[in-house]
Amino acid sequence: MLRRRTSVPEAELELFELEMLGGGTERRYRRARPEVDALPWGTIDVSHHAAQDQLDARGHWTLAAFQEQRTGAVCAETVRALLACRAPLDLVAVASRFPLDEVVHVELCARVAEELGGGTPIKYDPRRLAPAPDRDDPPLLQAAELIVAAYCVGEAFSVPVLRNTWHAARHPLLHAVLGIIVRDEAAHGAFGWTFLDWAGDSLAAYRTRLATIARAAIEEFTQNHHAIAKQADSTVGRDLGWMEPTPYLALGRRAMAEHVVRPLQQRGIDPYAAGIAEAARDLA
Repeated sequence: MLRRRTSVPEAELELFELEMLGGGTERRYRRARPEVDALPWGTIDVSHHAAQDQLDARGHWTLAAFQEQRTGAVCAETVRALLACRAPLDLVAVASRFPLDEVVHVELCARVAEELGGGTPIKYDPRRLAPAPDRDDPPLLQAAELIVAAYCVGEAFSVPVLRNTWHAARHPLLHAVLGIIVRDEAAHGAFGWTFLDWAGDSLAAYRTRLATIARAAIEEFTQNHHAIAKQADSTVGRDLGWMEPTPYLALGRRAMAEHVVRPLQQRGIDPYAAGIAEAARDLA
């Protein structure tokens, strides 16, 4: 079963910080993803926005960078699990690109935060950057738990939300940044279903367990929706790169139902079956 993050003493937490090695290493990285440096960096002017809106934007993009870092860790762990369960080589090859995509997304979000005035502090436990499977479980189950949580829920939900955020973004830099992320995430969002279809009936004995994993992941995504619903809509989000509360919540409910829950149920994994909610809360 996936090990969820647990609280740790403040003294054991580290500040989320990023760096580039530079030189030949950075040049090889740039050759792999040249579109990043080609974006119109240095073009955001936040002087006409209120100080609180600027701070909110910095926090939003810093958190986005951290979330992409978490996802990158899960993607890397997924590649290990796919190799361990002898997944088809082409499936592994497709998944091996995803950690690089997430590293690119980390850089993009962090650079936007810098453009807005600098990142905001995030403390975290690097030993628990992302859930990890129980290494005593069968390799196929380890891969399935990671993929259901990260891809069939996380990435599948994010794709339509990010796509609409991209369309709404007004600033050329933010529109371009979100466009790169949306393009990458489209492949990530489809990957989970490809894996489940390949694994097929080999997962039959684990479907209730996978439904529990899915429900816990869904609740992690939606646990802050009540707080979001209390926020007022404005034009700030479109200017600084996120969806306002009302359209976000409407789209989020629809995306979760159509792009996450329904495809899972079609594959015999029902996160809303009787008893699953209680088991998911025990897992969290």
